[in-house]
Amino acid sequence: MSWDSLGMYAFISGICWVTGAYMAFRDNRKVAIGFTGLGSLVFLLFIVGLWISLERPPMRTMGETRLWYSFFLSIIGLILYVKCKYKWVLSFSTLMSLVFVFINVLKPEIHSKTLMPALQSVWFVPHVIVYMFSYAMMGAVTLFSIYLWFRKSPEEASAKEMVVCDNLVRIGWAFLTLGMTLGALWAKEAWGDYWSWDPKETWAFATWLSYLLYLHLRPSCKNQDFLFSWLIFSFILLQMCWWGINFLPSASEGSIHVY
Repeated sequence: MSWDSLGMYAFISGICWVTGAYMAFRDNRKVAIGFTGLGSLVFLLFIVGLWISLERPPMRTMGETRLWYSFFLSIIGLILYVKCKYKWVLSFSTLMSLVFVFINVLKPEIHSKTLMPALQSVWFVPHVIVYMFSYAMMGAVTLFSIYLWFRKSPEEASAKEMVVCDNLVRIGWAFLTLGMTLGALWAKEAWGDYWSWDPKETWAFATWLSYLLYLHLRPSCKNQDFLFSWLIFSFILLQMCWWGINFLPSASEGSIHVY
């Protein structure tokens, strides 16, 4: 398995995801769930095959992390559809997953099979997987908040919808916390310190703190306009932490997170 196979697997997964989203709007839940799950399974097979081919976890490059992000987005969208029965959620998760898949198809990243010593750690795989899941969860939160914000006036978002939004943030924040903890353990093993205020670590902390502030403000704040805008702001911080940091001069001047 190699990056050359991504196009075929992406096409099959995309067809399944789009069919599932369409069937959700046609009120055919079983078919929607089946096709969406099948698309995610096919995409997971590519990730596993790439893992075996590379003889290392496909988590080293930005392109490889995008694979996990697309996969987890499709899974989270499916779970939301099953639990909350929102017809639109599969369309949103499918669109976002396909955007990142399309980027990878246009810009495949082919690198050496070997991992640098710092990445050859027992903490590396769980750290990346947990973080990618949390990123996907926060992506779902952002899509949900944008939907609620622009669907109708913010004040009309129901209590049930706000509870769903809050629960997604809580789960995403919990995984952010776990990912940061695993990263600290990894840093201690690889570089000798749990925390060094590296640019990526600083942005990660800012992202973590921003979502924590939302959770603290939420019980007393009734202004949904502010809450939704805060979630979007937090997601922008998350994007800076994930890939935006690579374009900052500080990242190229001694960051330990540039491989």
